[in-house]
Amino acid sequence: MSVTAVFALNGFLAALWVAHIPVITDRAHVSHAQLGGLLLLIGVSAFVAMQLCGPATDRWGPRPTTVGAALLLSGAIIGPVLARSPEALAASLAVFGFANGALDVSMNAQAVAVERAYRRPIMSAFHGYFSVGSLVGSGLVALTLWLDVGVVPTVIGGAVFGVGVVAVVRHGLVPRGYGDPRIEAAATDDDPSPPGDPRWWRDVDLRQLGLMALVAFALMLAEGTAYDWSALHVVETFGTTEAIGAITFGAFSAAMTVARLGIDPIAASVGPVRLVRYGALIGAAGMTLAVLAPVAPLAIGGWTVFGIGLAGLIPQIFTAAGNLTVHASGRVISVVVGCGYLGMLAGPAVIGFLGGAVGLSGALAVAVVALAFAAASAGVVAPRA
Repeated sequence: MSVTAVFALNGFLAALWVAHIPVITDRAHVSHAQLGGLLLLIGVSAFVAMQLCGPATDRWGPRPTTVGAALLLSGAIIGPVLARSPEALAASLAVFGFANGALDVSMNAQAVAVERAYRRPIMSAFHGYFSVGSLVGSGLVALTLWLDVGVVPTVIGGAVFGVGVVAVVRHGLVPRGYGDPRIEAAATDDDPSPPGDPRWWRDVDLRQLGLMALVAFALMLAEGTAYDWSALHVVETFGTTEAIGAITFGAFSAAMTVARLGIDPIAASVGPVRLVRYGALIGAAGMTLAVLAPVAPLAIGGWTVFGIGLAGLIPQIFTAAGNLTVHASGRVISVVVGCGYLGMLAGPAVIGFLGGAVGLSGALAVAVVALAFAAASAGVVAPRA
């Protein structure tokens, strides 16, 4: 329950920034071109934090790193709404991105440990509750803007709520070594392992780790296309209203959220390899339908199927990464999550570049290729003996 609350809190706090982007950029006098650079800055600072948080998690355990990152993120969401210039907004978003990246690694390390002790798949549900938190945060922002509540009070209230959640759940978060009898007895948060532990190199199959990172990159590249291009694809291809475009993205998001909340029993039944293989193929079929659809409703249906197919894939990759080694799971998770994050950033840019040359529908075939690669490489998530 504590780890679920952290995932939901991360989604909630991230939504407070995303849903307030139009207001924040207006207050800080930021142009669309500058906003693109600021979004890239968030990604870069998050990636740096991921690579630093992995070794920290291995040394001190996922509990203190999760608590610290969640508290930092709760405070960091206040900075952007107080910014009154592009420079101030850039500084505050660098801190926000850093905190978000650190929490992404540490909470996934928590989830891997809990799932290991739980003895059956539950990782997808954790990610599902992240989406639930995002929906709640977006709904809160919509309500407060409609009621003309000030942006600053809303975000400060969200920050205070975040600190309160961390205070309540911190004792329920798992310590280092939790869920693995080989190291649980000797590992505590007060007894850190030495930095640069040689077991990091001895225990990890680096070829398998590299393939996991590539699959994570491909999957999140495909997922990133939906966030940035699903609505625009339907509007430009079929000449629909922007409201219909919003419905398209909403259908994708809702399908992914619902599927993640219910897909763990399927993972337990068929195993992670089949789930990744057939989920990727379902996602590729959905994208193909969206691209080839003659009418908008079929395209929306294709984006919905795309979301269902993608829903359980990244959680399986993170679980496999966390279990690749028991002594350096934080480092391994940081590498895989970081590469996936790079895919999320690269996907929209690649689609945009190709769209200018072959059209948006043709460019979306990149997502199909990425999912085909993931399906062919599904064996990388097979549990270790």
